[in-house]
Amino acid sequence: MISLLTPWRGVAAAFALNGMLLGSWAARVPAVKEARGLGEAELGLMLLFMGLGALASFGPAGRVSDRIGAVTLTRGLALAYLAALPFLAVAPGTPGLALALFFFGITHGAMDVAMNSWGAEVERRIGRPVMSGFHAMWSLGAGAGAGLGFAATSLGAGVALHFTLAALVGLVLLCPFLLQPWTSARREGPGGGAPVFALPRGALVPVGMIGLASGLGEGGTADWSAIFLSAVAGAGESQATLGYALFAAAMLAMRLCTDRLARIAGPARVARAGALVASAGLALLLLPAPWPVALAGFALMGLGYAPLYPLCFSRAAADPDIPPGQAIAGVATLGYGSVLMGPPLIGLIADLLSLRAAFLLVALAALAAALLAPSLATAARSPGRTG
Repeated sequence: MISLLTPWRGVAAAFALNGMLLGSWAARVPAVKEARGLGEAELGLMLLFMGLGALASFGPAGRVSDRIGAVTLTRGLALAYLAALPFLAVAPGTPGLALALFFFGITHGAMDVAMNSWGAEVERRIGRPVMSGFHAMWSLGAGAGAGLGFAATSLGAGVALHFTLAALVGLVLLCPFLLQPWTSARREGPGGGAPVFALPRGALVPVGMIGLASGLGEGGTADWSAIFLSAVAGAGESQATLGYALFAAAMLAMRLCTDRLARIAGPARVARAGALVASAGLALLLLPAPWPVALAGFALMGLGYAPLYPLCFSRAAADPDIPPGQAIAGVATLGYGSVLMGPPLIGLIADLLSLRAAFLLVALAALAAALLAPSLATAARSPGRTG
């Protein structure tokens, strides 16, 4: 067992744990909605609390990560995140659920920043791109969490039992890998007067905009792909579910290849190609074509968006002027913010114009990301011993 505790596996386990806990929650949202008698608007408000918790956590997590070390913060937040999942099932009343989701969002978002900072340290130690592989492990974890939710639902397990067992599985199977000996470099950034919400600055502004474009595409696909396929492209109910499934599968497959591609072609070229492939997929959605064409479009979007987030985080962590935790937090705010706010914006445009018009906006953002891709090749932080 000890021989398996390598730094790469430690970070990969952190990503898998983060994804598994979120996937476990996502799989039981309908059950929580029904058990608590929530309407659509009430559920939307509850989910907003979770999103706001994550957004509020990015800035503080980045500063604390730089101050005490990314690995230390990742370990502590992993335990808090594990505890937050079962609390969602037993929180008293609607106000209690709102507070539980806010805390769940805080632990999820803060751990996201910390583990990406730790991953960037390991990436610098290894000396070659590995960040996309970590993000692939997140996708695997999210899929495993959703699979646990399917099994729990099929067996008739209650939400509280399911969430408790999921937390125990994460604690026993994944947390031991987080104990790999590693010492994070501690860096201090600008003190005092730091904003509540972290935002990218300087050379990281275009990097954050790439993350925003990627989040807009990912969030829009998650919330609107099934509706687009059924209401616009004419797919049946079961066929409409394939849109996000293909998107996610294509994203996972590409993330397993992105690190190698980045070593060969460089991050800027890979990001530009990815953004253009995503744009091509979105172009298929704009055609008055049958639903299989739209389905192919969502698959291309998964391939295209896959490398953007990992490459953005690698570039942020390597910035020569901003401590890595704060740099990652700024990029994460724009990326996650667009995942949170993008779907409502798509819905507003769809209501005013059409769903195709809304996806045209997403396509324009992807093209803008292709133009901004050279920002991912800017001068990196001088390599040094980080662990």
